[in-house]
Amino acid sequence: MKAYVFPGQGAQFTGMGKELYDSNAKAKEMFEQANEILGFEITKIMFEGTAEELKETKVTQPAVFLHSVIAALISDDFKPEMTAGHSLGEFSALVANGTLNFVDALQLVSKRAMAMQKACEINPSTMAAILGLEDKVVEDVCASIDDVVVAANYNCPGQLVISGSNSGIETACAKMLEAGAKRALPLQVGGAFHSPLMEPAREELAEAIKNTSFQDPTCPIYQNYTASGTTDVALIKENLIAQLTAPVKWTQSVQAMLNDGATEFVECGPGKVLQGLIKKVDRSVTTSGIS
Repeated sequence: MKAYVFPGQGAQFTGMGKELYDSNAKAKEMFEQANEILGFEITKIMFEGTAEELKETKVTQPAVFLHSVIAALISDDFKPEMTAGHSLGEFSALVANGTLNFVDALQLVSKRAMAMQKACEINPSTMAAILGLEDKVVEDVCASIDDVVVAANYNCPGQLVISGSNSGIETACAKMLEAGAKRALPLQVGGAFHSPLMEPAREELAEAIKNTSFQDPTCPIYQNYTASGTTDVALIKENLIAQLTAPVKWTQSVQAMLNDGATEFVECGPGKVLQGLIKKVDRSVTTSGIS
């Protein structure tokens, strides 16, 4: 079975999507439609912007979404049997399996990005990647710290991203190294995504999702919150809202897809990050990319 997977924030690069725009009339039309919906020329930032401009949450999220969804929808052989997305990528995955239409999903992604940026301004915070520790050890260290520090992204065995207040992450990084981590790397991100500090954004997104039309999907989506496949629209909405303040269970989602018969993973969008993570979960599985 073929699973289509979609990257999240961090996959962006200057020039992303330009080849699609230049070579395909349908892609160009969708990019132009996005400029109109967003009210600014996101294509200009995607194609020519600096790394600094692209890093802004309100730009990054729609940019990665657009590149991913357009690459998938214009590809000749696009017939997903299961989908999943890493964090933001979950919205791309919901377009891929027909749950959301392109316009509604882009509007939700834009609202989500703005709400997250606001939450970051209310609570200055950050994230760090912890390499070379068992998940349980990372979780125990997080629990031992008085500040807000939580496990945020279960990316692959031996790589877990933590999220929290600036001082909490600083303390956690030192403790992780003491506990035997190979590395504890602070990340260049706007704030503590997938942590309780995103609660203001979760409330805003919940309202937007409530007012958006969702259709029955053509195949299951394996969601970050539960790491299991579903086609239940009510559950999909709940999981999409819960995802903002809860960890991304990527390792567990990949494992669930493998258990349910996935034999090939196709990453749609910028970069190859997910292909690398999937190979660390199971070396024998076939991976490829559409960009």
